Amino acid sequence: MTNIPQRNSQVEVFQFLADPNSYPHRPASVERHETHGALIFLAGEEAFKIKRAVSFPYMDFSTLERRRLMCEREVAINRPHAPDLYLGVVAITRESDGRLRLGGSGTAVEWAVHMRRFEEAMLLSNIARRGPLAAGLMERVADAVAVYHRAAPRLSGADGAKRLERDLVELEQAFASAPDLFDPDRARGFALRSRQHLKRVAACLRGRGEEGFLRRCHGDLHLRNIVLWRGAPVLFDAIEFNDEIASLDTLYDLAFLLMDLDRNGQRAAANRVLGRYLWRSRAASDLDALAALPLMLALRAGIRAMVAADRTRQQAGDAARRSSEEARAYFAAGDGYLDVPRPRLIAIGGLSGSGKSTLAAALAPHLAPAPGALHLRSDLERKALFGAEPTERLPAHAYASEVTKRVYASIAEQARRALKAGHSVIADAVFGAPEERTAIEQVAADAGAAFDGVWLTAPAGELKRRVAQRVGDASDATAEVVEQQLGLDTGPITWPVLEAGGSSAATLAAARARLAA
Repeated sequence: MTNIPQRNSQVEVFQFLADPNSYPHRPASVERHETHGALIFLAGEEAFKIKRAVSFPYMDFSTLERRRLMCEREVAINRPHAPDLYLGVVAITRESDGRLRLGGSGTAVEWAVHMRRFEEAMLLSNIARRGPLAAGLMERVADAVAVYHRAAPRLSGADGAKRLERDLVELEQAFASAPDLFDPDRARGFALRSRQHLKRVAACLRGRGEEGFLRRCHGDLHLRNIVLWRGAPVLFDAIEFNDEIASLDTLYDLAFLLMDLDRNGQRAAANRVLGRYLWRSRAASDLDALAALPLMLALRAGIRAMVAADRTRQQAGDAARRSSEEARAYFAAGDGYLDVPRPRLIAIGGLSGSGKSTLAAALAPHLAPAPGALHLRSDLERKALFGAEPTERLPAHAYASEVTKRVYASIAEQARRALKAGHSVIADAVFGAPEERTAIEQVAADAGAAFDGVWLTAPAGELKRRVAQRVGDASDATAEVVEQQLGLDTGPITWPVLEAGGSSAATLAAARARLAA
C-alpha cells in the first residue's frame, strides 16, 4: 500500500464535514466512520462518503481526478439497484472567500458520494446477530441477488477457472507469509486440495464463461452490504474501483454471501438463499456448477482469513489478538469446506399436510456439503412449469396427471445434476405411486449417491387442519385434496414410516435419528 501524503485540502475537508454547520440542512450532529479506503460522514438523514487519498495494488484513489471518477463510478454501478440510497456525486468547493462549501460554485477540492442514510440496525449483518434469519427474508434476499445477476453485463471470452486460480495464488502467498497464523503444513494442504478441486471443475467453469455466467457482478456481496430499506433487501456498495475483482462467475459472487451467512451461524439461511436462487435461475449450468461450490466457499473464507491477517500487522494488543483468532477461524472454515463426502439423496413422501416441506427445509442444512442439501419441492416445481410465483394459485388443469409426470421428471433431472456435481438433495413430493418412489431411488443409484426414503403419516383430521391453516404457502392443497389423497392406492410403502402428527421439532428429531443426519 502507498499512502499518498494527504494535502491540507483533504485533512481540511474531513474537519469541514465533521462540523454540523457545514451542511445546508444543519443536522444535530455528525458521525464519522472510517474504512481503509474511505471516510463516511453521517449527517442527519444524509451520508457523504469521501475516498481516501491512498493507493493499493488493487485500488487507486491517489489523485483528485481519480477520486472524482471513482465517486461517479460508484454511483453509476450502485444506483440501478439502490436508487433510493445513491443520490449522486457532490463537490466540496473552495469559494472565493477561501472557505469550503458543500456543492458550492468554487473550485472543487474534493468529491463525495452523496447517499441517503439508513438505519444500521437494518443491515443484514446486524439483523443476523439478533437471531435466526427468517426464511421469507432470505428468499427475498435471494430474489434480489438473482435480479442483480440477470442485469449484470456479460463478459465475453472470460474464463471463470482463471479467476479462481488468481485468488488461490494470492492466498498461497498470503498464507506462506504468515506462518505464525497459518500452519505451513495445513496451508500447503489447503493449496493442494484447492488445486485438485479446481482441476476437476475447470472445464465446467470455462463452459459457464462461454454460456454467459461470467459477469460484472457485485464483487463484495456480504452481510454488511445488504440492507433492509423500506422492508425490501437492497444490495449496495458494489466494487467500483476494480473491474477485475468484480468480474466473476455469478455463483462465486453468491458464494461470498453463503459463506458469510454460514460463518455467522446462519447455515439454514444460507441453505434457503441457495435453494431460492437456483429455483429462480432454472439454469442447468447452475446445478452443474455446484461441483465448484466447495472450492468457491473455501476461497471466500480464505480471502477473509487473509484480510484478517493483514489487519493484525496494523494492530496491537487485544485488537491484534482478535484479528489473529478471526484469521485462524476463517482459515479453518475454508479448509473444512474442501471436505466433500459422498452425496445423499433423501426422498420425503406423504400426503398433503403431513409436513414434508417443513421437515425437508429443517433437515437440509444438516446435510453436507455446505450450506446443506438442495431442497427440491414438487409444489415449487409445478409453479415453475407454469411461470407462476410460489404463492400464486394454479388452475385445476395444472394438476392433471400429465403435468404431475412433468413435475416428477423435473425433480429427477435436477436431482441427477446436483448429485452428479457432488451435492446432496432432498426431494419433497407425495410420491404416492410405487413407480414414483422407484424412479427417485433409481436417480440416486445412477448417480452413485446414498439413498434414504421417508414416508410421513399423520391422522386425517390433522392433515386437513394443517392445509386449511396455510397462508402464503406454495402448496395449493385443500382439505378436499387431502380427502381425495386418502383414497389413493399407494401400494406397499417400503420406506421407513415416521409418525408426523406431532410438532415439527419432534418430527425433525425422529428423522435425524432415523437418517443419522
